[in-house]
Amino acid sequence: MSTSDTTRPAGAKAPARPKLTDTLELDTRLLGMIGAFIVVLVVFNILTDGRFLTPRNIFNLTIQTVSVAIMATGMVFVIVTRHIDLSVGALLATCSAVMAMMQTAWLPQYLGLPLGHPMIPWLAICAGVVVGGLIGAFHGYLSGYLLIPAFIVTLGGLLVWRNVGWYLTTGQTIGPLDPTFQMFGGINGTLGEFWSWVLGLAATAAALVGLWAKRRDKMRHGFPVKPLWAEVALGAIIAGAILGFIKILNSYEVPVARLRREFEARGEVMPEGYTEVYGLPFSVLLLIVVAVVMTVIARKTRLGRYIFAAGGNPQAAELSGINTRLLTVKVFTIMGILCAISAVVASARLTNHSNDIGTLDELRVIAAAVIGGTALAGGLGTIYGAILGALIMQSLQSGMAMVGVDAPLQNIVVGSVLVLAVLIDIIYRRRTGKG
Repeated sequence: MSTSDTTRPAGAKAPARPKLTDTLELDTRLLGMIGAFIVVLVVFNILTDGRFLTPRNIFNLTIQTVSVAIMATGMVFVIVTRHIDLSVGALLATCSAVMAMMQTAWLPQYLGLPLGHPMIPWLAICAGVVVGGLIGAFHGYLSGYLLIPAFIVTLGGLLVWRNVGWYLTTGQTIGPLDPTFQMFGGINGTLGEFWSWVLGLAATAAALVGLWAKRRDKMRHGFPVKPLWAEVALGAIIAGAILGFIKILNSYEVPVARLRREFEARGEVMPEGYTEVYGLPFSVLLLIVVAVVMTVIARKTRLGRYIFAAGGNPQAAELSGINTRLLTVKVFTIMGILCAISAVVASARLTNHSNDIGTLDELRVIAAAVIGGTALAGGLGTIYGAILGALIMQSLQSGMAMVGVDAPLQNIVVGSVLVLAVLIDIIYRRRTGKG
């Protein structure tokens, strides 16, 4: 008989061995989402005879995802605090209209800046961000201080701001927008091969240093850590994902005809056999910056702690001294600013402002956040989950479009996926006791 058997009281059960997922600190829900994403990619790649996972389509998929993904990071905060924002698509349209009019009419007319002046795009972006932040703060004030349900406030905003944008442009399409402004849209603004690799290597180094620092801090404070082999494997997966993504983007070559036109515009002759690749788009780089900032806010700041505390238990948060009304204003202000940033990306990608820009984006943004694991009951959600949710949504829509599925059936599929994702989330949280 072993020593452990002699010291255990009669009838007592042996302590349960920890699960491998617990030992490795794996987020099983995230793993499930990644698995679902991989399945979507593989299925559509088979259905399109290998065209879905080409560098060109992956490049297009990433720039199409950015606008919704940026807003989805803000929607996480809104839903975590037990609110909802139905106005994000309309607010995007208003911000886009303001920035388009600033570039083509207001700045040249009132400040005398000629078209093409280097300050025009930056002043326009600042104006759009200020407008988005003020409208978001107004929504937050109505909901937080006047206690009008956010559902009603933003439902009204959906109708109001869509038509405010229409009146600002008198219903016209405004463009073309400033060339510098267009660089935030994707294909018109990229880092190129060299700087894409530099950024990829820097991001990989930062991720690995972050993993090591997190492990060291846990060890210093006496917390359990993953096995070393698990840390090494996770680091290898992260490095492979980052560098693999950069490799794919650097495999998408600029069409020869476009290169020839660019050389001719400079009065030069394109060398024989000359090639160039797009690399990482500025819009994707902007999404990465937004994701990092929002993650830092969520995890490392007092505001982030207040957001999740208020969402988890509003009454307890108020009793502990958190000003939940002001917190609501701050959350909706962040949402408004992110709508303005998304407006930059969306209108720059189109190279103009159109009146239907952002239509139905409110549904896509909410769906991305929910599919990404944000609980509608509040208190739970992640920034990376929302971005992955947006990527899954865009992959479904792009894949079905390439296969030739009609638009109505695409919406049916996306709606069904949203309901299924919520059902799976409810079952998962019930079984794991996480909400």
